[in-house]
Amino acid sequence: MRVNLTKKEIINSVFMQIGFSKKMSESILEDILSDIVKNLKKYKIVKISNFGTFHIRFKKSRVGRNPQTKEEKIIKERNVVLFKPSKDFKKFINDNEKKLESL
Repeated sequence: MRVNLTKKEIINSVFMQIGFSKKMSESILEDILSDIVKNLKKYKIVKISNFGTFHIRFKKSRVGRNPQTKEEKIIKERNVVLFKPSKDFKKFINDNEKKLESL
């Protein structure tokens, strides 16, 4: 089952847990996300301690195929963002699997 986490939900969480106003919570979230994107564009890598690393990788153009119609199409060259979780993050996920299932 896939669950999407929205900005609005994160803002409400900050509002409820820390007590900042919703406008302040939204501003904090926007600033954090903006800093991540700016640094990713500038340095091509962003490491968040105990969470993981985002980095940009260049992908060359290639031929792709529609599996239903078998139609071939050129996929343009582009940058993609990859995420590698930290060891602490992986450990937290694996050690707390049973706890997470109960949520």
